[in-house]
Amino acid sequence: MSKYVDNVKKVLDDNFDKFSDLADFIWEHPEVGLIEYDSSKKLMEFLKSEGFEIENPISGMETAFKASFGSGGPVIGFSVEYDALPGLSQKKGQATKEEVVSGGAGHGCGHNLLGVGALSAAVVLKDLIEEEKLDATVKVIGAPSEERDGAKTFIGRDGYFDDIDIMLTWHPESKNAIWNGGSLANIIVTYNFKGTSSHAAAAPHLGRSALDACELMNVGVNYLREHVVDSARIHYAYLDVGGNAPNVVQSHATLYYFIRASKIDDALNIYERINDIAKGAAQMAGVEVDINLKGALADYSPNLYLSGILYDSIKEFGTPKFDDDDFKLAKELYETLDDNTKKAAKDNMIYLYGDKVAKEEIEKALATELAPYDGNYGKMEVISSDVGELSHYVPTAQMFLAAAPVGTPLHTWQMCSSAGSEIGKKTLYSAIGSLATCGLKAIEEPEIIEKAREEFDQVIGKYEAPIPDDLKIRDPKVES
Repeated sequence: MSKYVDNVKKVLDDNFDKFSDLADFIWEHPEVGLIEYDSSKKLMEFLKSEGFEIENPISGMETAFKASFGSGGPVIGFSVEYDALPGLSQKKGQATKEEVVSGGAGHGCGHNLLGVGALSAAVVLKDLIEEEKLDATVKVIGAPSEERDGAKTFIGRDGYFDDIDIMLTWHPESKNAIWNGGSLANIIVTYNFKGTSSHAAAAPHLGRSALDACELMNVGVNYLREHVVDSARIHYAYLDVGGNAPNVVQSHATLYYFIRASKIDDALNIYERINDIAKGAAQMAGVEVDINLKGALADYSPNLYLSGILYDSIKEFGTPKFDDDDFKLAKELYETLDDNTKKAAKDNMIYLYGDKVAKEEIEKALATELAPYDGNYGKMEVISSDVGELSHYVPTAQMFLAAAPVGTPLHTWQMCSSAGSEIGKKTLYSAIGSLATCGLKAIEEPEIIEKAREEFDQVIGKYEAPIPDDLKIRDPKVES
C-alpha cells in the first residue's frame, strides 16, 4: 500500500459512515434536474460543516454551487452531480421492479453515488491538507441537471472552472475502467413556427400553416443527413402540432431538436445548416420561425496523462470488494436483463477485458477487475454528457466503477435498485478512495499538474463556450 493510499484510507475509514448516510439521503430524496432543492441543500450543509466556503446560487441556478477549502496551489477540483430521473422510482436492493412512489423519480443513473463519492473525496483531501499542512486548495462544483440541461455549459461559460488546475470525477457503471473514449457533442434547440389560422375548407387561401413549415423542415433535414459527418445524430420531436382540428390551419407549431456529433465544432456546423433549413421552410410556408437555442455541450476529451494517474490510483486503492450477498443480488438482477442487453454486455466486456476475464466477470455478474488502460484514446461512447464541457475548460479524468450487475444499462430500475444497495456502498468506498488518492498525488507531485496542463494546451487550447453570454438556463418554475 503506497503512502498515499495509507493516508487516504485512514481518513476515509474514520468518516465513511457519514458519507454513506449522505448517499442514502440523496437516494431517498430523488429530485429531477434544477429542482434538486433538498439534495443540494444537504450537500452544501455537509460541506459547510466540514469547513468549506459555499457560493450559491451560481449561473442563475438555485441548486448549483461552488465550495472551496484551502489556499494556494495546486487547485484540485471535483465535479458533483445529484439529479435523479423521472419515472424511475424503485425500491433498493431487490431484483423485482417495484416503485417506492408511484410515477416518482429515482436514481437510475446512480447520481446519489456519483455526487457523494466525488464530494466525499474532496472532504478526505481537505482533512489531509489540514493534517499535513499542505499548500493546496480543494474546490467542489455542484452541477445540477446533467441529465436534461447540461448545467456545466452555463457554469463553464461563467468562469467557475477557470481557477481549477485539474478536475476529477467518476460515474457508477457496470464495469471498472478509465473513460478514455469520447462522447457526442449535443446542441439542444427548439424551432417555433408562427403562421396564420383560417378555416381549412372555407378560406384555406387565407391560412399560413406553421405545421406545414415543420413538415418541410423535417424533409429538408432528412436530405441533410446524407451530407454530415459519420458520427452525426439528428433527433427531433414535436412539442406542439398546432392543435387537433384538421379543418383549422395551424397557426403555431414547434419542433425540438438534438444535434449531435463527435466534435463540438461539427455539431455547431450542422446546427447552422439546420437553422438555414428552418428559415427556408418558413419562407416556403409563408410563416415566421423563432430559433431558440436551449443549450449545448461539447464532446468529452479525456486528459490521457491525468487519466493514467487516476488509473494507477484505482489499482493502488482497489476496485470495489463485494461479498456473497452482493453477488447473489447481482445475479438475480442480471437475470432480469433481456437477451439483447446481455449480448451487448458480453461484447463490451470482451472489448474491455478479453475473452477469459470477461467470461469470469459475467459468471460472477459483478465486475471486480479493472480494465487495462494503455494511455491511448479508446472507443467513443455514443452518449452526451456535460462532463464534455468540463473537459474543454480543465484537464479532466473520469473513471467508471461497477455499482450494478454486468451489462446493466443506465437509466433503468435495475441501476436504481443496485445504486441504493450494499453493492452501491462498496463502490462508493472505492470511488472516494481512488479519487482522493489521485488528488493527493497531484498535490504532492507538481509535475502531474504540469504534464496534464501541457497535454490540455496541445489538445484543447483556448475554448469558447458554445452558448452566447446572454443565454440563461430554463426556469424550472416556468418550463417543466
